[in-house]
Amino acid sequence: MAVATKAKRTTTGELHQIGEVAELVGLSLRTVRYYEEVGVLSAPARTEGGFRLYDQEHIDQLLLIKQMKPLGFSIEEMRAVFDARETLAHSTSARKRAEASEALEGFAELASGRCRDLRERLRDGERFARQIRDEAQGGN
Repeated sequence: MAVATKAKRTTTGELHQIGEVAELVGLSLRTVRYYEEVGVLSAPARTEGGFRLYDQEHIDQLLLIKQMKPLGFSIEEMRAVFDARETLAHSTSARKRAEASEALEGFAELASGRCRDLRERLRDGERFARQIRDEAQGGN
């Protein structure tokens, strides 16, 4: 793939340098690099000068990571989600596709449970805020 030093457009679509991607997804440069280093984010193309070039797939991966992070997904769980999605999208083996689908269903259940926990914590926090607001205003 021939890539220009300035990331604009190639035959595979628009490419972005790391600063643009970080701004688009609302993450720091360091965080984007970290997810690449630990193998959650697939390795981007590079210019001859070594600059990273990210495509829409990378942006979508980072947005998905941002959804998993507040739910407490570990790096290993994030990798497993991406692996299962990749298998489901590209495998021709019915057995592998069924296993990937089952794994994703398990992660969906895990996410749902964590959302329930977060909602309960939020209700507790809101109750606390009302309590201390009432106290601050002279109530009991």
